[in-house]
Amino acid sequence: MGKSMGSHGRRNWQGFMIGCSLSAGLFGALMALAGLDHIPFGGLPVMVEKANADDNGKVGRARSMPMARDPAAAVAEEYEAARRRGTREAFELFIARHGGDPLAEKARAEFKRLSR
Repeated sequence: MGKSMGSHGRRNWQGFMIGCSLSAGLFGALMALAGLDHIPFGGLPVMVEKANADDNGKVGRARSMPMARDPAAAVAEEYEAARRRGTREAFELFIARHGGDPLAEKARAEFKRLSR
């Protein structure tokens, strides 16, 4: 038959078993806190579905990205900001960023007017 486990071997085995018990307990606690029982197989967590629901409680498709802004509107806003500031630096920055835009001609005219 096999040799009897000495006191040193028994302490190692007991330490191992305590470690396993603690790990299993922590894993169970994390699973309970995560609320995995509220996630349907292959679905989203309940709170995500509620956040995506409309006023009637119907879940809509979540957008992955917001709609892109109209580039011309953004350039026009930057030109108006430069015009409100009314400085050479503001028009110089606008021209550097949007030199090929039709509004750059207006900015160049303002820049020349301020240079006098």
